[in-house]
Amino acid sequence: MPGFQCVNMLFSCTEMWFLSLNFFGRHGKHSGRYPINTVTHHSKILFVTPPYHSGVDEIAGRWIPLGLVYLAGAARQASLEPGIYDAMAKGSSYLEIEQQFLTSMPDYVASTAITATVNDAVRTLELAKKIKSDTITILGGIHPTFMFEELLHTSDAVDYIVIGEGEATLRQLLEVLETGGNPEKVVGIAYRCNGTIIKTGKRSLIEDLDTLPAAWDLLDWDDYACLAIADSRLGAVSTSRGCDHDCTFCSQQKFWGNSWRARNPLNVADELKQLYTNHGVTVFMITDEYPTRDKDRWEAFLDAVIARNIPIYLLMETRPADILRDREIIWKYRKAGIIYISFGIESADQTVLDALKKGQVTEDIKQVFDILREQEIVSEASFMVGFPGETSDSIKRTMQLAQQYNPDIANFFTFTPWPYTDGYDDLKPLIRIYDYGKYNMVDPVVEPESMSILQVEVAIADGYRRFFMGKIMEYMTMKATFKRDYLMRITKLFMSSSFVMKKLGVGILGKIPAKIEEMRRGKG
Repeated sequence: MPGFQCVNMLFSCTEMWFLSLNFFGRHGKHSGRYPINTVTHHSKILFVTPPYHSGVDEIAGRWIPLGLVYLAGAARQASLEPGIYDAMAKGSSYLEIEQQFLTSMPDYVASTAITATVNDAVRTLELAKKIKSDTITILGGIHPTFMFEELLHTSDAVDYIVIGEGEATLRQLLEVLETGGNPEKVVGIAYRCNGTIIKTGKRSLIEDLDTLPAAWDLLDWDDYACLAIADSRLGAVSTSRGCDHDCTFCSQQKFWGNSWRARNPLNVADELKQLYTNHGVTVFMITDEYPTRDKDRWEAFLDAVIARNIPIYLLMETRPADILRDREIIWKYRKAGIIYISFGIESADQTVLDALKKGQVTEDIKQVFDILREQEIVSEASFMVGFPGETSDSIKRTMQLAQQYNPDIANFFTFTPWPYTDGYDDLKPLIRIYDYGKYNMVDPVVEPESMSILQVEVAIADGYRRFFMGKIMEYMTMKATFKRDYLMRITKLFMSSSFVMKKLGVGILGKIPAKIEEMRRGKG
């Protein structure tokens, strides 16, 4: 579905799971002394998602902040009273967030950020400080993990930053702050003290992910739905964390240090059943970066879900090679409830794929979509355009590849260099946009050497228009099945999105200026 891949890249799983923390103290800015806490009641911590909207991720659904569910569970272990306010899913304004702060008056406010959402996350913490100046603010996620110095230098609203995986660190930090201890003893944080940025040691990753507590009861479940499936309630589960591939554009392998850890598949299947029974969840997004890495474990998971016989649907992302590997058991995918699989194809150019270290061969991929088609599993392929060496011809080849592979749905994202990745400094001469809010893989921020940003936008709009105009008749003539209904609904959602219409309009209005720019550059 349009937006599912973007959600994975931007908000899903890992990037929404971790909070980083900064501390000024309960009585204003940090004085250089550690406050003595005399609180006798359970302190309150409110986890808030930043009210960021890229225009793509919400076309297909309202997604639960799974990371906050785990972090709230960690806060409970530290004997705090947690709450979750999902401003993003609720579509809340800052005025509504302010009212929530006034109503709950939390002692701690925590948010999470990727690069695209960091400005809104900081603004949310600034609002918390405005309402109650001695609120201890907490910020985390992939962007703060790597950019903690920039954040601590530029915003007084951030008290603590948690570096990396957040649950164990958050619990220890809260326990230390609640007892008036020295935060320097907390492994895995960054904060200011007397004008100096302190970064403590590196915390080891959690060995057993099945020990993580989950505060499912704190979610307002009515907020979450898969809009492509009627009367659905959308949830999420994590069956593993990390990825050991080396894709150069991806932040996940850098965050996890090329590691991969998995949960017990039987426990995950039990969790699916419990969420269906206790909260009425009928559709689940598997938030893993790479759920199918271990073939035996993955098949054990499918078997466990099938054995529990629960009427649910599963959405996921994986690598094409694993579908080819599992072609003999794809029927188990469908029987377990998997109805949607997304793939990052990225480019038609094998040299580009090799430079990105994707580890996949273009010639092998088309049959993946044929395999899924046989089981009536909806397939999505995402492609990336706007690389430094991009040309109009190379983009055309990528668009042609999308039509040749013939996935059910295609997404076209922009090459976006995260400010903490290797090679970012080398790309600075081509970067035209420095507003982090645009670093969402939807808005171009890099101007290729042989193209303008407008040309990239026009090419993306053309790609969407050509692909979906060619697919609508195919959808309409499908047999009356779940898959046809799903695709027709998602197409209607896609085409009725004001954001999409605006983007397509940019493509139409910009076509002549982009052509003139192409001719000008050609003469140059």
